[in-house]
Amino acid sequence: MIAPWSLAARLPSPVEVVDDRRFSRHGVRLLLKRDDLIHPELIGNKWRKLAPNLAAAAGRTIVTFGGAYSNHLRATAAAGRLLGLPTIGVVRGEELADRPLNPSLARCAADGMRLHFIDRSTYREKTDPRTLAALLRATGAEDAHVVPEGGSNAEAVRGCRALGEELRGHADVVAVACGTGGTLAGLAAGLAPGRRALGIPVLKGGFLAAEVRALQERAFGTPQGSWSLDDRFHCGGYARTTPELHAFAEDFEQRHGLPVERIYVAKLLYGLVALADEGAFPPGTTVAAVVTGRPFPEAG
Repeated sequence: MIAPWSLAARLPSPVEVVDDRRFSRHGVRLLLKRDDLIHPELIGNKWRKLAPNLAAAAGRTIVTFGGAYSNHLRATAAAGRLLGLPTIGVVRGEELADRPLNPSLARCAADGMRLHFIDRSTYREKTDPRTLAALLRATGAEDAHVVPEGGSNAEAVRGCRALGEELRGHADVVAVACGTGGTLAGLAAGLAPGRRALGIPVLKGGFLAAEVRALQERAFGTPQGSWSLDDRFHCGGYARTTPELHAFAEDFEQRHGLPVERIYVAKLLYGLVALADEGAFPPGTTVAAVVTGRPFPEAG
């Protein structure tokens, strides 16, 4: 695995005990797994997923995919700058090519990522071999190492297994917000027997269970560990929020001094409070919430 000084990670990431009455009144103990402190620019699960892919690239150009506000694109661009690797970001929405770059894409460009905008119908077919080959030709990167949207592939899943291993002996339930499912797939594989992983999807659609199973099969050859999903807390879909979610995040920040990233982490914590109120965790349960990121623009 690539691990020069520029990608040196703080591992294992810290585990913090949180005194929060919304959990303790139900006999539940809350921990925060501070993966947001792993690296100043490759935050949390982005480091865990990207590091093995950077090693697999072996110096070749990295081509990857994302939307206009993709955390994954920003992390890949930062990794490319730190390691001197060329990166190409294939961005959903060809109409964006004629507009000023938003702050997220501007950060990618500043880090040296070449942005290639495509229409949404082509983007939906990006995993089709013929479509992918055409995209690589169009970007002049036929020999590139391709990393899928969100960074979730077999290499990434194996990289995230260490997250579960680091939490052995700490928690009964480990919860993580999910986009493409790679972190949950690896996390569940690394947990000790008798412990379970809980995924809180931030996208609607109900497709993630099949994706997690497929990722585990590609990474390990067979399903691994105990995991489940609760898809009630996406607040309407990816990057969508509600006034209630913002109020919750601001309150959590004031209570505990933790900057709460809204797209993933806020939905995770909000969901865990709701589940605790519903009695989903028996008294005596220790729940660890994985803090996978921090608010942009501080995030890399």
